[in-house]
Amino acid sequence: MAVPIDTRDTGPRPGTPLWAYLTAVIAAGGTALAVALVRFGDGELALVVRAPLFWMLAVLVVLGELRPVMVSSSTLVGGTPASTMFTFAVLMHHGLPEAALLQAAAVVVSGLLNRRAWHRVAFNLAQVTLACTAAAVTFGLFGVRARPDAPWTPDGMDIPAILIAGTAYFAVRAALVCGAVALHERRPVSRVLRASVGPQALVYTALLGLAPLVVVVMAHSPALVPLFIAPLAAVYFTATLSLRRDHQATHDGLTGLPNRKMLILRTEEALAEARGDERVGLLLLDLDRFKEVNDTLGHPVGDRLLQLVAHRLTHSVRPGDVVARLGGDEFAVLLPSIRDAHAAKEVASRLRVALTEPVRLEGMTFDLDASIGIALYPDHAPDFELLLQRSDVAMYLAKEGRTGVEFYLPAKDRNSPERLSLLGDLRRAIDADELDLHYQPKVSLEDGRVESVEALLRWCHATRGPVSPVDFIPLAEQSYLMRELTRHVIQRALRQAARWWHAGIRVPISVNISARDLLDSGLRDQLETGLARLELPAEAIQLEVTERILMTDQAYSADTIRTLAGLGIQLSLDDFGTGYSSLVRLQRLPVAEVKIDASFVRRLVESSDDERIVRSIIDLVRSLGLRSVAEGVESHEIATRLREMGCHAGQGWWLAMPMPADEATTWLRGRLSRAFRDRDTGGAVAGASSF
Repeated sequence: MAVPIDTRDTGPRPGTPLWAYLTAVIAAGGTALAVALVRFGDGELALVVRAPLFWMLAVLVVLGELRPVMVSSSTLVGGTPASTMFTFAVLMHHGLPEAALLQAAAVVVSGLLNRRAWHRVAFNLAQVTLACTAAAVTFGLFGVRARPDAPWTPDGMDIPAILIAGTAYFAVRAALVCGAVALHERRPVSRVLRASVGPQALVYTALLGLAPLVVVVMAHSPALVPLFIAPLAAVYFTATLSLRRDHQATHDGLTGLPNRKMLILRTEEALAEARGDERVGLLLLDLDRFKEVNDTLGHPVGDRLLQLVAHRLTHSVRPGDVVARLGGDEFAVLLPSIRDAHAAKEVASRLRVALTEPVRLEGMTFDLDASIGIALYPDHAPDFELLLQRSDVAMYLAKEGRTGVEFYLPAKDRNSPERLSLLGDLRRAIDADELDLHYQPKVSLEDGRVESVEALLRWCHATRGPVSPVDFIPLAEQSYLMRELTRHVIQRALRQAARWWHAGIRVPISVNISARDLLDSGLRDQLETGLARLELPAEAIQLEVTERILMTDQAYSADTIRTLAGLGIQLSLDDFGTGYSSLVRLQRLPVAEVKIDASFVRRLVESSDDERIVRSIIDLVRSLGLRSVAEGVESHEIATRLREMGCHAGQGWWLAMPMPADEATTWLRGRLSRAFRDRDTGGAVAGASSF
C-alpha cells in the first residue's frame, strides 16, 4: 500500500500533525531498517550479493515497486506494489535483513524515477520496513527464523503462521498509510480505512498468497522464479479492467476529472462526516469566455482549453478537495471540510487567479475568466441537490453582476421551499418524460392561414395536478435544469415536426429558448443533428428568444443567433416592447419575426398609449423587412385593429387555443384542406371563422 502521489505537496509544514506523524513513522522505520541490516552476520551480506537469485529478485522487486496494481480510481486507495509478493517470499525464505535490503532499494529507485518528494520516499521506506518487521516478529513467535545461510521452506503445517504473518504485514502497512492520508486530506481515519482497506485487501491476499509458492520454487529451482510474472500479469489485467470500468463510470472522458456521479458520492460522504463546527462547501464555476474560443478556434482547441482549465483547477485546490466537470464549461469544486465562508471565498479567489493567467493556444494569447457561485452546508442547504442548485443561483448572480464570486443569498433567490421541492419533481419529470407539449397556432391576419405553431410546455404533476409554466419555467431558468429542459423540449418538438412534415402538414414549430440557452454550445449541434436524423428541413423548426438579449451586450448570444440563422433556422424575438428603449438594437440581430408583447396588445382598443406603441413597433418591424406577430389576440376587435395597422399575424385564444398534439393535428388538417384554402375571406376580418 503506497501513499497516493500528489504533485502539489512539497512537504508538510513543521509542527503540523502530519509533519509529526511522518517524522515519527520515518524515525521508527529508519531504526527498524538499521537494526535489520546490522543483523547480517559475518559473511552473510557477501553470500547474499554473490548469489544470482538475489539479483534476479532485486530486478523483480524493483519492477513490482515501479508498477503498482491499481484497483480503484479513488485517490484514497492508491496502488498495491506487486513487489509485495517477492519481498514477502524473501522474508520467509532468507529472513528480514535481505527482505528489508531489497525493499529499501526498490523504494529508493522507484522514488527517484517517479520524482517523488523526499518525505514520501522516506515514509514509504519506513512503513514497508515496519510491515516486514511485524511479519518477521510474527514468524519468530512460531519459531521461524530464516537466514541466508539457513533458508526456510514452508509446508502444509505452516499455513497458520503464514496467514497471521501476512495479516500483520498488511495491517501495519494499511494503518500507517491510512493515517498519513487521513492527516494529509483532513479526513477521518475511519473514512479512509473504509474506502481503501477493502479493495487493497483483495490484491494483498492474492500477492501474499502466492509468496509461499515463490519460496518453494526458490528452494527447488530458482531459475523458474521469473515464471511468476505470468500470474502477476493476470492480476494486473484483471485490476486494469476493473479500474477502467470504475473510471469510465465516475470520471469525465475529456478531462479525466470526476463526473456528476462521483461528485454526488463525495459530497454525500462529506456531509455524513461533517463535524459540528465545520462547513462543507460546493463551488460551481462557469467560464465566461469559453464559447468565444470554441467558435473562433474550433472544438478541438476548445477541448484542449477545457483540459488546461481542469489542470489549473486541480493544482489550485487543497489536498482532499474534489474538482469535477459537470458538462460543457461548467465545473464544480467540493470542499469537504472548510472552516467558514471566508476560507471558502479564499479558495474561490485562488481558482479565479489561476484561470485568469494568459492562455496560449494555436499561436494566440487570450485571457479567461470565470464566475463562481458558493453554497455552504449547513448554512445554505442540507443535501447535495440543494447545494448544487443554490451554488448555481449564486454563480449566475456573479455572472449577472460581473463580480466573479458570489455566495448564495436567500434574499436574491426567488425559490421558496415549496418551489425547491418542485425543482426536484421537475427533474424527475424530465427523466421520466412526463412533460408534454401543446401547440398554439400563429395565424395570418390577412387570410387566416396558419404560419406556424408555437410549442408550449405543459406539466401535469402526479399529486399537484397541472402546474403552470409561470411556476416552473422561471425555476428552471435559475437552476442547472434549464439546459436539460430546453433539450427535452427541442427533442419533443422535432419529433412532432417530423410526424407532421412527413404526413404533409408542413407547418413550422417554434420553440422558446432563454438567453441562457444561447450560451450552451450544444444547442446548434442538437438542432443540426436532430434535423438530419429526422430528415427535416431547417424551416421545420423555429426558435423564439426573449427581448432581454437586446438589453445586454452579450456578444456570445448574438453570435449564437447568427450561427443558428446560418443553418436556415428562423428566429423570432419574443415579448417585444417590454424593453422599448432597446429598439435601436433590433437591426443588429438576424431575426425574421418580432412578437409584440401581449400586455400592449390586450389594451390596444382601450389605451391610446398602447395603440401608439403597437403601431410604432409594427411600422419599425416592417421598415426592417421583418414579420410582426401580435400576442394576446383575444377578441375580434383587436384582430381587426391589428390587421388595419399592417400586423402580419396574430396569436391568442380568440384565434386558437393551445392544443395537445392530436387535437392540433386535426385542427391543422382542417386549416390545410382545399375547402378552407379556397374560401372567400371577403378581404376583411369578418369574424373568427375567417381565421
